[in-house]
Amino acid sequence: MPLFRLDRPLPLPRPVSVGRATMMGALILALSTGGLSRAAGAAEDAARDPLGIWTGTLVADRGICPETRAPSTLQIEGKRIAFTPADGAHTLRGQRDATPGRFHAQLVLSDMNRKPFPMVFEGTPEGAEIHGTYGTPRCRAHVVLTRPQSHATEHFLGH
Repeated sequence: MPLFRLDRPLPLPRPVSVGRATMMGALILALSTGGLSRAAGAAEDAARDPLGIWTGTLVADRGICPETRAPSTLQIEGKRIAFTPADGAHTLRGQRDATPGRFHAQLVLSDMNRKPFPMVFEGTPEGAEIHGTYGTPRCRAHVVLTRPQSHATEHFLGH
């Protein structure tokens, strides 16, 4: 037996309680826009609220910098920071500096000749951005890091 017949109109779905659905939608929208407004306010002053994720692409100043091929990520937590050049396999780690507004992370690897190969990131907040310098024995680059744009409501609405 077919699920529906063409000679009869399709049955209408049962009505849904509009009040409850509307309230849930309004609650979700209020929560998501509240989080967006906090992020927008925090982006105005990176020195006052640096916690979170920052992204930007390294720009070579001198030397050979393969790390300029992809965006890099800086993650700032309460007492720790982590910088991942070109979002690759190596992460530079550090503690938040005792001097407010300064960020330092490093990683020391060994090259093929077992010599130390230091990788260093230094950053300072400037307005809504964090300006940083990245260096290795073969490369020196600068980066302007910003908070990624949040599209929470767009993802929620399926756009």
